Amino acid sequence: MDKYLLPEDDGLSARESGEWVKEKLFYVQRYIDIFETAMRQKSWRRRIYIDLFAGPGKCVIRGTNEYLLGSPLLALKTQYPFTDYYFGDFEQQNIDCLLERSRSSKVPQNHIHPLTGDANLKVREIVKDIEHSDKPFIQGTGSCLNLAFLDPEGLELEWSTVEALGKMKTMDLIIHYSQSGLTRNLDKYSDTEGDNIIDQFFGDRDWRNVYKNASLKRETIGIHRALIDYYKAKLGRLGYVVINDQQHTVREPLIRNTETHTPLYRLVFASKHPLGNRIWNEVTKKNFYGQGNLL
Repeated sequence: MDKYLLPEDDGLSARESGEWVKEKLFYVQRYIDIFETAMRQKSWRRRIYIDLFAGPGKCVIRGTNEYLLGSPLLALKTQYPFTDYYFGDFEQQNIDCLLERSRSSKVPQNHIHPLTGDANLKVREIVKDIEHSDKPFIQGTGSCLNLAFLDPEGLELEWSTVEALGKMKTMDLIIHYSQSGLTRNLDKYSDTEGDNIIDQFFGDRDWRNVYKNASLKRETIGIHRALIDYYKAKLGRLGYVVINDQQHTVREPLIRNTETHTPLYRLVFASKHPLGNRIWNEVTKKNFYGQGNLL
């Protein structure tokens, strides 16, 4: 197999990451594999994978120099590839490296759509393109089937981006919900007058009341539970199934710093169909280390 699709140094740049990135990629890869296996034979117009914070395609672990395939390459290498891929990144160099690596995949290059710039702006181009594909009536053919992995470094993902994607008919979401980013900034921004990064993250200022009410209980875990429930309630208003058909909360794997064990982020999954939630709960039943995850 071509070195560009192997977890090794291929001479191109890689994103420096902590050991904990393995757990995130473990869940994402498992969901992609099952998702595409289950959906490939249905009459979808296009099956689309979206990665708005794609990076160069590979990660390198700090301290060990171990190379891993990032989410874009995992999606390209899945046994039954998507028909189309949208890869975004703020840095042109990352896009260039990712495209160079993607040329070694089985996916035709004209089905890989790169976007350089602010993900919160570029998402409009993706939505417009998918809506254009969905618009004409085609007998016996469904709409586009979409999966978006939204994986920023911190709080860069604005609610407007989630909302733009979430308003589409069939759009599953895997969202990097930055718990550590909130921890660092909640006190700083809870009383500011102007809009701030957390307002943009939640899409409004109502989170401030949620935070203040939870803070009165003096429980840090309670604060984060209240805020993530608020975030998921907003997803529910977009038509997402926040509770699955078995009346169990969909798992939100908590990724921790493997050195300090401090919480970093959760993976929030959203689907408008109970099947998506069942698949996610199955792939997150155990973590990368073989330990069971609680609901």
